[in-house]
Amino acid sequence: MFSGAQISLYPMTDDFVGVIINALGALDPYRDRLRVETDDISTLIVGTPDLVFAAMRDLFVAAAKTGTHCVLHATISRGCPGEPDDPMCHVPELTGPLAPIDERKAKALATVASTPATGQAAAAQFSLYTLGINQHMDEIYGCIDFLKTSGVFEKSKNFCTKLRGDAAPVFATVGEAFLRFGPPEGHVTVDLTVSANSPSKI
Repeated sequence: MFSGAQISLYPMTDDFVGVIINALGALDPYRDRLRVETDDISTLIVGTPDLVFAAMRDLFVAAAKTGTHCVLHATISRGCPGEPDDPMCHVPELTGPLAPIDERKAKALATVASTPATGQAAAAQFSLYTLGINQHMDEIYGCIDFLKTSGVFEKSKNFCTKLRGDAAPVFATVGEAFLRFGPPEGHVTVDLTVSANSPSKI
């Protein structure tokens, strides 16, 4: 299994360089457990889904707590057949047979409910793609049922779902959607945009 994310952070301020550089310190506690590679477009984070989402959350919160309008965009993937297996990405949830969907929803809800708040409000929209399976819509509908009871569901939009709440349960909800829905060893991707301090909040 290979899992990770390509992420880009966009602070809407003249001091965007300072905000980004200071926020990157939030990744330091994870660097011994993740592979982190940065170029002029994005930062690649490779590792287990829980650590990938925690690192993205902490990076985003560090930038957003400046009060600046910040946006994080991420393309997240697991099980891509074009990527090599990496032992640092292995977790029990991504091995073995597909558990009953109600069991997976219950575990996802329990994880979100136990996530400590950060004190930083955030809004997000994301799309989940479970690739290469005939029953992909069963997985999508099961995920939507989970999202509607997650505590951060705001509304369905064209091609995506909108979430709003504290950044911790927002990131945890997307992380659980990514981890729990779709075959454990299958190819699953997420397109995610997270925003904080937007002047156009509606």
